[in-house]
Amino acid sequence: MSRTDRPAPPTAALRRARLATFAFFGLNGFVLGMWIVHIPVIEERTGVSHSTLGALLLVLGGAALASMQVAGPLSDRLGHRTVVTGAGILISAAVIAPGLATGPWALAAALVALGLGNGGLDVAMNAHAVEVERGYGRPVMSAFHAVFSVGSVAAAAVGAPLLAHQVAPGATLTVVAVVGIVAACLAGRGLLAELPPQQEAAGAPADAADTGSGTGRRPLGRALWLLGALTFALMLCEGVAYDWSTLHLRDVLDASVGTAALAYGAFSVAMTGGRFAADRVSALLGPVRVVRYGAALAAVGLATAAASPWIAGALAGWTLFGIGLSGCVPQFFTAAGNLDPNASGAAIAKVGGLGYLGLLAGPAVIGALTHWMPLNAAFVLPVVLCVVGAASARVLRPAAARSQAAVAVESSAEA
Repeated sequence: MSRTDRPAPPTAALRRARLATFAFFGLNGFVLGMWIVHIPVIEERTGVSHSTLGALLLVLGGAALASMQVAGPLSDRLGHRTVVTGAGILISAAVIAPGLATGPWALAAALVALGLGNGGLDVAMNAHAVEVERGYGRPVMSAFHAVFSVGSVAAAAVGAPLLAHQVAPGATLTVVAVVGIVAACLAGRGLLAELPPQQEAAGAPADAADTGSGTGRRPLGRALWLLGALTFALMLCEGVAYDWSTLHLRDVLDASVGTAALAYGAFSVAMTGGRFAADRVSALLGPVRVVRYGAALAAVGLATAAASPWIAGALAGWTLFGIGLSGCVPQFFTAAGNLDPNASGAAIAKVGGLGYLGLLAGPAVIGALTHWMPLNAAFVLPVVLCVVGAASARVLRPAAARSQAAVAVESSAEA
């Protein structure tokens, strides 16, 4: 890349917007993480069974999905700054309610509110992140997702000692809510009030290019469904790691409880570290190679974990699985947001919604398969989905590259 091809240095406003976006991703991870670490205590307090809790978690997921579909178009209409800040305040305030619930109906209402805030913030902050990335003119999306993971880890680090000292969940979550509301209000001031000058949208997929009909219309629907399907497939694989990695070591390899927990830890650390590195890799190699080789590495990693008769081999496999998946999904969000810069929120709502469905479906699908086959054999499904993701990475090929290739072909033909 020559000096003249490099994007202009980011303005002070754009740098502030990037820091503010980091803050909201971290806030989302931290608030959700604080709810998750309190689930056992809240389950006991409300007197719900495991099966009832599972149903209530589906209620949370349904509320989040509904909120995503509303928040996307609303973000395009009102501006990402307004919706991101509002959703950040909502999820922070809503996290109090589960800690105060005393029965299943109160907990259900609390989880609806929490789901609405989570879904709205998820879509709006990703849409804003696409605008920040477009202003920078280089990949920055994966680091935002890494900070979400850091927020989740911070929640575990804060929540575990408080639970050990038997601090009431209502008190803890009230403090979390106050801190979150203040943080959302302060960070919201740094978000972009107006769209940054548009650099070349390097993440726009090839299917977003003109159809060649001369009308300039783009087959956004087809490209969006392709991106959504790939996001669904790879987030399903991610969900498998969250719910089944520890059980895999425990049940298949007969590891101790403490050792089995290392599988989830290895995956999570690898996922977080990989996302911090993925932007630089994407800038060097492009989003197509990030997904192609990342998904292929994930397939190799999970196959290794499933086939290994040794705990060390399985841990190595789960680590490779996390590294491989780490950079994939952020590329799909970037591509969806660049299909139509005037409707990035709506596009991300659709792609993110399908991804969220995959995240919820993954554990359930593997659980169903274990009725007919061993757990490690059931992992063949996510392995196949990773292979499909690697084979389909071409959908992320930048439209600009496609146009340049077409010009080169036409020039050769004329010559």
